[in-house]
Amino acid sequence: MRRRIEVEAHVADPRLVEERRGQILDAAIRLFSEKGYYRTTILEIARAAGISSGLIYQYFREKEDILLLALMQVLEAYERELPAAIVGINDPVERLCTALRAYCRVVDGMREATLLAYRSTKSLPPERRGHVMDAELRTNRIIRDCLAACIDGGYLEEMNRDLMVYQYVMFCHAWALKHWALGGSYSVDEYVDEGIALLVEPFLTPRRGRATLRALRARTR
Repeated sequence: MRRRIEVEAHVADPRLVEERRGQILDAAIRLFSEKGYYRTTILEIARAAGISSGLIYQYFREKEDILLLALMQVLEAYERELPAAIVGINDPVERLCTALRAYCRVVDGMREATLLAYRSTKSLPPERRGHVMDAELRTNRIIRDCLAACIDGGYLEEMNRDLMVYQYVMFCHAWALKHWALGGSYSVDEYVDEGIALLVEPFLTPRRGRATLRALRARTR
């Protein structure tokens, strides 16, 4: 069951809360990524967001609330964008490849937040860290379902499904973690193409799986 995340605001207008929190979170993610969570102050976040530090406390009780919602922002983007990308796609191989591409594109658009999740999740107390881990597992299940459909349908050879899911997840996150090294050589789509060649293609069944990928490449080239 998905656990509810409580972050109190003293402003009643939901539209204003969403707008102002987005402004604050953008500034906080940038500063947390540059300076680290513990070295960043509320005053610095306020200045970067162009508001007073007192106003921040109308939308967040404390800095920890800001970190939690900053991390959840990227995880919720995965949960939202991956299902949207694969809706209506029936071919299992295409669903898997499309999910990996969507995942990497979200990471590409939120590289600072992705890095922040790796560096600062441990700064949350256990209960709140649990929210982050639950959200990651929900995204992993989307990828796992795509992988399972390929294996069960005879498109991919049987394998350790749990370990392969984490290979896919780490590949997607590496676009942010190692963008300093990879970004000059690949676009995000070229990176995904190389990842499919490394992490999907070698495990395709000789006839059904490989023929499906060839047809997909011909159709999308």
